[in-house]
Amino acid sequence: MAGPTTAQRGGSKSKNAKSGKSVRSGPSRPAAGRAPRRSRPTRRRRIVFWVVVTTLAGSAVGWAFYGSSWLRATQVDVSGARVLTPEEVRAAAATPLGEPLVSVDTDAIADRLRKALPRIDTVSVERSWPHTIDLKVVERQPRAIVEKGGKFIEIDGTGVRFATVDRAPQSVPRLSVEAADSPSLRRFGTGRLEREGVRVAESLPDGVRADTRVIHVRSYDSITLDLTGGRTVVWGSGERGDAKARTLTALLKAARGAGRFDVSAPSAPAVSGS
Repeated sequence: MAGPTTAQRGGSKSKNAKSGKSVRSGPSRPAAGRAPRRSRPTRRRRIVFWVVVTTLAGSAVGWAFYGSSWLRATQVDVSGARVLTPEEVRAAAATPLGEPLVSVDTDAIADRLRKALPRIDTVSVERSWPHTIDLKVVERQPRAIVEKGGKFIEIDGTGVRFATVDRAPQSVPRLSVEAADSPSLRRFGTGRLEREGVRVAESLPDGVRADTRVIHVRSYDSITLDLTGGRTVVWGSGERGDAKARTLTALLKAARGAGRFDVSAPSAPAVSGS
């Protein structure tokens, strides 16, 4: 009986081309440098581990923002208030103290402030970590006032009536609409004529506005100013306000002793009186 062959004994021999020696070939081995594949259970364990870590981290962050006492609104800071007091602003804001800072509705606070305090022109509500709500307000500036019943209504440069005060603010002209017999009253109405007067007040340079005592609105295109020292300015309509303001500023410097200035046509002004 023939004995087991070379292949049956676990290998085979082949001759080396150069030496002629037989070389036994064995079972194949992994190529050098190639890492063995990880088993599926190992990969699954790593995935589960990172899912658990991520979930725990998210829970910790959520608890820090909403559940802990570290990041809660406990203080309200107010800046920018000049006529209003910080206490008035805080009261109107009605900030929910003690609530998680992240859940405070800043838009709702801004809406409450604008509705409760018309003197506020713009407001910014911001979170300041870890405990503070910052309220940054910009107040409206009066450009004209209307006297009514012994009190004074302040009007800003856009025509908004925003406050009634007992004393007239300094260096703010009084607005007088005197258009009872004018066709402009029927055509435009008192509100539009008042806004034209405010438009003129807004066009005036600060120094001229401070010297303006009364702005008379007799019709849409008949607006005059009473300045200090008994001086009068014929302004015309509210149109071309910037050009009229520049012309008036130059005339006031060039003709200091004059009593009447007409800038209704700014390219052809006139000066009279002494």
